Amino acid sequence: MIDTPNNLTVDLAALVHNLDQVRALVGQGIKIMGVVKSDAYGHGMLSISRTLESNGIDCLGVAFLHEALELRNEGIRLPIEILCGIQTKEEAREVVDKDLTPVLFDMEVAETLARESGKKGKRTRIHVKVDTGMGRLGIPQGEIIPFIRKIAALKDLDLEALTSHLSSADECVGDFTESQVENFKNAVKKARALGLGLSSNNLANSAGIMGHQQAYFDMVRPGIMLYGGLPSPEFKSPVALRTAMNFKGRVFQIREIPDRTPVSYGRTYYTEGPRRMAVLSAGYGDGLPRSMSNRGKVLIKGKKAPIVGRICMNLTICDITGIKDIRPGDEAVFLGSQGDEIITADDLARWAGTISYEILCSIGRGHRKEYI
Repeated sequence: MIDTPNNLTVDLAALVHNLDQVRALVGQGIKIMGVVKSDAYGHGMLSISRTLESNGIDCLGVAFLHEALELRNEGIRLPIEILCGIQTKEEAREVVDKDLTPVLFDMEVAETLARESGKKGKRTRIHVKVDTGMGRLGIPQGEIIPFIRKIAALKDLDLEALTSHLSSADECVGDFTESQVENFKNAVKKARALGLGLSSNNLANSAGIMGHQQAYFDMVRPGIMLYGGLPSPEFKSPVALRTAMNFKGRVFQIREIPDRTPVSYGRTYYTEGPRRMAVLSAGYGDGLPRSMSNRGKVLIKGKKAPIVGRICMNLTICDITGIKDIRPGDEAVFLGSQGDEIITADDLARWAGTISYEILCSIGRGHRKEYI
């Protein structure tokens, strides 16, 4: 196999470490759903799911049916929740056949699923989504109990839990999150008053897990923190997380650039004095955000070198003036550690004006992954 200049590795020991940090925060008795949607945030859904399954996670969360089917067809036996729900009769049949758990927020879909479940002589587990303030998918607060009454009347469905999503749990001031927790608590209380057990109610995402213990309920849904990222670049984690994804490239060429010379597209950077530059093997076509041009850094020889000029599709230029003994072919770390230094997905997100979720999904997409 011909080698490529860029290399993406996923540290599965870091994943397990981060899962243990979730367990340390939530304690015993609270179930954990590992969120592996969108190819496990770019880390490779199947390998991540197998690792989580072998390390005792309670269930997995995906966005869409095709992700759940891929996991089932590859031998994952854990409960799998389809967070964005289903829409068609064909999807309902697959859910029943493969023993999947969809999130429901539409009565017509619920009735279709009940019919398909009845045809197979099964009871299909479902979660119902409540909109507690996110303003996205879900049943409004004032309509949830009438909706649940109708769901409870569908004897071929097993309402296992209510679910909702926190919109602002990464903010320093938690007033809105507290209101969402109270809204969810009230919905659960009213639903249980109807005689429903509801053993797996879940609200807390990574930010909720790290900052809002009152949001735990019966199950939590860590996503970004499993991969070593933070809900937002400035968020302070109460536990030590380890970066799971590492993305490295190579030095292609070293250039001696004179004073007042433009570098890269659009002449957004001019040298101030003679500078030594390295042209590197990855760009925005490889998942590096173009918006961190003239702002980001890379690691070469264990030192942070500033990115200069605009990031190109497959090349990036950095200033290595003062860093000794660099040669073409040397390793350049865009994400991960080298020596005593590290660049995290949150560092990249901060430089790019985005969040680590987008960074990891972008870099993870399209690269052959090596698992260590």
